[in-house]
Amino acid sequence: MDIGTTQRPLRVLMLSWRDGDHPEAGGAEVYVERTSQLLTARGHTVTMFSAAFPGGSRRVDRGAVRIVRRGGRLTCYLRGLQFLRKVRDEVDVVVDVHNGVPFWSPLAGATPVVSLVHHVHRDQWPIIFGPVLGLLGWLIESRLAPIVYRHCQYVTVSQATRDDLVALGVDRDRIAITYSGNDVPDDLDSYADLARSDHPSLMVLGRLVPHKHFEIAIDIVADLSDRFPDLTLDVVGGGYWDDELRAHAAARGVSDRVRFHGFVDEHTKRTLLSRAWVVLMPSHKEGWGLTIVEAGLHGTPSVAFSFAGGVTESIVDDETGLLADDVTQMSTQVSDLLMDAALREKYGENARRHAKSFSWENTTLQLEAALGQAVARRRY
Repeated sequence: MDIGTTQRPLRVLMLSWRDGDHPEAGGAEVYVERTSQLLTARGHTVTMFSAAFPGGSRRVDRGAVRIVRRGGRLTCYLRGLQFLRKVRDEVDVVVDVHNGVPFWSPLAGATPVVSLVHHVHRDQWPIIFGPVLGLLGWLIESRLAPIVYRHCQYVTVSQATRDDLVALGVDRDRIAITYSGNDVPDDLDSYADLARSDHPSLMVLGRLVPHKHFEIAIDIVADLSDRFPDLTLDVVGGGYWDDELRAHAAARGVSDRVRFHGFVDEHTKRTLLSRAWVVLMPSHKEGWGLTIVEAGLHGTPSVAFSFAGGVTESIVDDETGLLADDVTQMSTQVSDLLMDAALREKYGENARRHAKSFSWENTTLQLEAALGQAVARRRY
């Protein structure tokens, strides 16, 4: 879809399981919050509905974006549909964020709906809910949702996810791609002056949840111990899988070389990215890979799996980083990068240029065009 602008200001309702303050917020929430803020800067009105969480206010204003929080992990979907029914006369278009489970907003009436899908969850369902409930969840996502949203505009963040949606029966011409942007700090150059750590170092960044497979990064540290006895791993982020990861590091005998930082501020995150030699993304499925382009801004190459979806676009294989077909190859690639400073430097410089080509301004313009198309389609 060509970047364009809508004909008039829109009243937009974002339905998202989590907002940016939620303890389990990740890259999908960054996308929703950044684009919401920029849509308001372009004259649109944006309200976000998301789940409540302990310590979070029921209503908060984030700049010009109003966030309404109701319901819990599962009940927020029903509460979101109720909220839409209540305010539908005040809304021009709904952005329904599918995080495995959608909000079923087409059932609320004639308000135009844009379905935002970062990635499909075939692999995550059984990991989180077990084989039986996992199968039910996948059937809802893969069979029922495409029927309910069959007349809706879709938006996603990578070619890979668009292909996955087409495989589920969504018409390709109804799917717009809006690559996630990147936050370029004003003081980015100051991080370029930071020296890499004086010993080989790896980093993973994200929510500590089972389907991120951070155990693989811990295994790589253990498996490469003979070759790199001073190799360390920085684990940045928080989540309910923290204790399991610490136990795994202890079981592999590398607790002293795996450093758990928890949630960190922006400066600390960027400092760690600048000092790391290589960033790993061992997740088996990602819609895009925001961590990869964040690392790229700091000249740090990344390694991810070739079957993980959007990372095949956030990483340009053998130019900005490497894509592995399995765990054994990932371990070998990491070892090769740690041994070759010149290769790391080349990938890092390419990654920096690649990362700077993505901006939230462009993402927002692309999303705005999809919103306008959805409104126009419903109007006629």
